[in-house]
Amino acid sequence: MREFVVLGTASQVPTRTRNHNGYVLYWDGEGLLFDPGEGTQRQMIQAGVSASQITRICITHVHGDHCFGLPGVLSRMALDRVEHPIHLHYPASGEDMIHALVAVASPGIDLRLHPHGGAGPIAAGVEVRPLLHRIETYGYRVVEPDGRSLLPERLAAAGITGSDVSLLQQDGSLGGVRLEDVSVPRPGQRFAFVMDTAPCAGAEELAEGADLLVAESTFSDDDGGLATQYRHLTAGQAGALAATAEAGMLILTHFSSRYTDVSPLEEQARTRSGGAAVVAANDLDRIPFPKRQRWV
Repeated sequence: MREFVVLGTASQVPTRTRNHNGYVLYWDGEGLLFDPGEGTQRQMIQAGVSASQITRICITHVHGDHCFGLPGVLSRMALDRVEHPIHLHYPASGEDMIHALVAVASPGIDLRLHPHGGAGPIAAGVEVRPLLHRIETYGYRVVEPDGRSLLPERLAAAGITGSDVSLLQQDGSLGGVRLEDVSVPRPGQRFAFVMDTAPCAGAEELAEGADLLVAESTFSDDDGGLATQYRHLTAGQAGALAATAEAGMLILTHFSSRYTDVSPLEEQARTRSGGAAVVAANDLDRIPFPKRQRWV
């Protein structure tokens, strides 16, 4: 199952309808929790996300709205007696903050700390790129390996059926028929998580070819000066990022509390998105991963 669950969509200041950050990506048996801000534990209950479903926690940077919910989440895992390892990824420069947050959490889980200090892979299928914010910040990218899509008509013409199909996939050839003869390339699905940043190369690298791109949209285009000052994206810049990357779907989040209605931000992003589907997220949204057929 692949699904994206929105726990919170506010930026620095939460509102009556928007909690601080928090996002869960279900990806092939893993549950990746991104940027757990204050209130994440309660939002997980509201969204039907069990602590036992989380296997990996990914923090972009140590500003409070992106990590102050960590002790509560870890404590809930201990209370629920989560037995599997929990991998915690974060920028190395935030080591002191992370250790302080972990120290006040209830003990009793197998927590494994993984600081990173540069671009590259951090786990199987997970990689990071540096972003351009006021402190060291990294975005995350989850990638499925490329594969091949079998063509039923070619399999039938080659007389390959039943268990022989699995043998062909396993060995690459069967009875003189190559896997390449009865299939076409299938790019792996890609997910990108781009939080607090000004436009930068790292954001573009993360977003490239993403089926689902989650990007901050702290400010309206009308407040571009503030976005530049605080090193955030405007809605239009998030849309332009999706267009440049040829992303399939763009999820906007991390909205400033100054906007009670974010539909204008959604429209600003859509105007520049290059055809990508655009959704302004609300707390507790559940978004299925886009269908693979887009890339076949």
